[in-house]
Amino acid sequence: MARRPLPRILSSTSVPIARSREIARTAADSATDVLHPLITISRGLRLIAAALRGKWAATPRERRGPALFLVAAVVLVVALIPYGPLLALITVMAAAAWKGRERTPVRTGPDEAETGRLQALYEALVPYFSVAEDPSPLFAHGGEWAKAFSEYEFDDAGRVTRLLIRYPAYFTDGEPEARARIEQLLHTKSGRGREYRFEWDEEGNQLVMRVLDALSTSIAAQRFVAGPGETVLGFTDADAVQRTVPVTEGEDVRDAPPVVWRTGPRSTEPHLLAVGEPGSGTTTLLRSIALQALQHGDVLVVEGSGTGEYACLTGRRGVLAVECGLAGALATLEWAAHETERRLIAANRARQGGHPAPDDIKRPLWILLDRPSVFGHLAAADGRPDPQQLLQTPLRHGRAAGVTVVVAEQFDSLEALTEPVRTHTRARVVLGPCSPTLAEWVLGVPPHTTPTTAVPPGRGYARLGTGPVLRLQVPATPDPYDDATSEQHRQAVLDLLPERDLPVEATPPQQAVPAEG
Repeated sequence: MARRPLPRILSSTSVPIARSREIARTAADSATDVLHPLITISRGLRLIAAALRGKWAATPRERRGPALFLVAAVVLVVALIPYGPLLALITVMAAAAWKGRERTPVRTGPDEAETGRLQALYEALVPYFSVAEDPSPLFAHGGEWAKAFSEYEFDDAGRVTRLLIRYPAYFTDGEPEARARIEQLLHTKSGRGREYRFEWDEEGNQLVMRVLDALSTSIAAQRFVAGPGETVLGFTDADAVQRTVPVTEGEDVRDAPPVVWRTGPRSTEPHLLAVGEPGSGTTTLLRSIALQALQHGDVLVVEGSGTGEYACLTGRRGVLAVECGLAGALATLEWAAHETERRLIAANRARQGGHPAPDDIKRPLWILLDRPSVFGHLAAADGRPDPQQLLQTPLRHGRAAGVTVVVAEQFDSLEALTEPVRTHTRARVVLGPCSPTLAEWVLGVPPHTTPTTAVPPGRGYARLGTGPVLRLQVPATPDPYDDATSEQHRQAVLDLLPERDLPVEATPPQQAVPAEG
């Protein structure tokens, strides 16, 4: 005989029970939504009752009788006036609804993870901010970090973004070495990969550490709102300068804080030196300066690397020469020295005769040198003079003659720069990753921020004369003939180039001349 199957036993995972549970859950949620006002009012009445009970318990015994009499009088008056009980009920319900509303809890302090970070920073600073002779040290192992850290802010990841540190008065905050140790420690303990700014208040014995936002790298070359004699080197933090210019960033137009370099007869820093590693953006900076200088002046370009980075300027109106060889560089710089002398003589004669300066010396002349140290090595091997020696006259007298010199060099060739170049280039720019010691050697003072190890091209620092050190991001100004350039940036540079003096068919982009020539 065939065995009959056993009947199925209902289990907790059967479909009807699961469906019943879903229906019950939905009904409970709907009931909660419908009864939500009643729940809110009930919660408010409970809180009001608890507050009244606490108030009654805190009232002294001798005042409870008058308080009861006053409450009874108020109830009697409310009961006798027209619609008094109804208005009283509405008032009580409204107060209960307001008191029982759901409130977002207000965060009043750091959570457990953030407290651990602050305690770790406090313990790390103990060896630097404490001495054995201090009877009541502010920093001590196992001490309270709240006494030393009065203000603090965190980001979404729980890392410190701003911290106000109080330190003892005997700490040697006037010594750069002592301050550098504290800054390096805070940078390491607070998280690498970010740029920090440290502001020391020696009078108040306070140190403020805050994380800086990354500068925008999406600003391309364009016509900046600047007058004659003003050149926008790049853009910096909003609180570092007191001026903004409108810029186009992608499809948006916004105001950005620029680093403006002023040249001309009244400038205190008429010449500029830019230093960086290969690929740091020094050539981009010189190309950006050239596009801005061509609006009101003439440009001479001497390229020592011989890679043809300035081929887009060849034959353009206002570009007097683009030289990549040693012979051409010597001839061009010799002409520039004679032109500077001619302008000085013409200006002196005009002043002595009481006449205005001639028109042929009013147009500014810009001399842009990219890696002149390469020509120095080639000239020494050939027995010729270093082309940098021809820069003495433009550097010494260029401000009065309307001649501006811009030199770009790499870190490993700084020793090859001549003394006049290092002395008269008072405007300095450092691009790319570098140590604080090297940045101080170029800028004269150390930067107030901790640079990161990986930075985009064109990111660095700028210092104009004796001014403060500013963070800098050079606008994207690539070589438009480079295949790796995006179409948007290529078109932005091509739109800024002046017209050619000859037809386009007669002046195709030429290959770079070898540096040995």
